[in-house]
Amino acid sequence: MTAPLKEHAVSRTEGTSPAVRLTGVSKMYGTSKGGLLALDNVDLTVAQGEFVCLLGASGCGKSTMLSLVAGLDAASAGTIELGDRRVALMFQEPALFPWLTVSANVEMALRAKKLDKKERRAKAQEFLEIVHLGGFGDKRPHELSGGMRQRVALARSLAQDADVLLMDEPFGALDAMTRDLLHDELERIWRERTLAVLFVTHNVREAVRLGDRVILLSSRPGKVVRDFPVTLARPRRTDSSDVASLAAEITGHLREEVVRHAR
Repeated sequence: MTAPLKEHAVSRTEGTSPAVRLTGVSKMYGTSKGGLLALDNVDLTVAQGEFVCLLGASGCGKSTMLSLVAGLDAASAGTIELGDRRVALMFQEPALFPWLTVSANVEMALRAKKLDKKERRAKAQEFLEIVHLGGFGDKRPHELSGGMRQRVALARSLAQDADVLLMDEPFGALDAMTRDLLHDELERIWRERTLAVLFVTHNVREAVRLGDRVILLSSRPGKVVRDFPVTLARPRRTDSSDVASLAAEITGHLREEVVRHAR
């Protein structure tokens, strides 16, 4: 029987590190008798400037964890500490407004700052330049490739002046070459802006290619079962032998979790 879940708290006290701290975080959907325990007593810290990738079988709570950190849902137990940091969440689909221009889509993230129209336009252009889409502000989303639309979504996330970037399989639907190019772009932006990144993926090589650490979650309910430091020199290539070797090791542990859940 699952023990009763404890009271949940979210702390935003000031501090320099870590950027994100989860302590004893659990998430139960429904009642304890007939409910679904998605996350169970998760402890995880992410330092400012650290890139952490989350891996695990489907349904292990990776996306749930991002939703909790983003404040879109409340944990059933445990604490989530962000200090005074701002958080932006980027989904697998760009979720752009098709009737708006690229620039106007990015401007949507700036409206809360109460900037006038001219200032919003200038800021949106600045963020589009960061993702190498400076000449596309007047285009509509349907005029862009899938990779370009994801760049717009990234620009919109950056426009929120986030210190912590949460990414839920943002490149999963893209072809291999486009994904590889966006890996380079994301790594450049991460370094330049010293972001803390919590990145969900099912692609083990992608996790090793990008991460400072790869966190492996157990099958449902999700718990942290392995924490793999990635000490390979940057820049890395997805098809390099070193990346492949570590990815193979992690895949072996991931396979064990998937098999365990299937029994």
